[in-house]
Amino acid sequence: MQRYFLDEPYRPQERFVIEGEAYHHMVRVMRMAVKDQVYLAFNDQIAIIAEISEMKENEVFLVEVAKESVQKELPCKITIASGYPKGDKLDWIVQKGTELGAHGFVGFPAAASVVKWDAKKRKKRQERLVKIAQEAAEQSHRQVVPQVSLMETEKEFYETLSSYDVLLIAYEESAKQGEAANLAKILQSVLPGTRILAVFGPEGGLSPQEVAHFESQGGILCGLGPRILRTETAPLYLLSAASFQLELQALSK
Repeated sequence: MQRYFLDEPYRPQERFVIEGEAYHHMVRVMRMAVKDQVYLAFNDQIAIIAEISEMKENEVFLVEVAKESVQKELPCKITIASGYPKGDKLDWIVQKGTELGAHGFVGFPAAASVVKWDAKKRKKRQERLVKIAQEAAEQSHRQVVPQVSLMETEKEFYETLSSYDVLLIAYEESAKQGEAANLAKILQSVLPGTRILAVFGPEGGLSPQEVAHFESQGGILCGLGPRILRTETAPLYLLSAASFQLELQALSK
């Protein structure tokens, strides 16, 4: 069943109106008809099953059938922060990270980042990533679309660190030294709703100076297993570990 995200909170009403891009997708792409059903997901994490009751030239009207009962979001809000990588790797991180439950994505120019975007290119790239996140959220039946922010400077990124409850730093030197407990400890102890920022370097990793700054802000260094992962693979490892610990383990108890 197709899913559409509405940028508004849920309010019970006799019928819901779909216009614009979502209307075009329903009518022109999916060629839906009266009685067809879809999911409508609102920005307060409430989603409903709705049935098309009427179709007009620029509007589709739907009536609520039932609320979605299955929780699709990770108990903790995990934001992935990536030092700008080369090529389309950030596209991959956003797409697959959305499927795995990331709450948001932040890109920043790390010391080792080769990519240099001016304001115009950065804005265009952010719009592309927002679209990728929305499509991935629809495909994976998320209840929210992750936010995407691309920072102009590393200093701008540093200024956001205090807005998170837990700061995790994926550091390859920790993996080389055999550190394997910090990530597990954090995931076993965090409470629902905890805001976690997980920071990953670009190709070449984070510099010692960057790591020192993160540690000075309360950052916790963590290894991601005994192998050295690529910049686009490491966030997916962390999100998969979080899903196992926070969702699958909880279901098995």
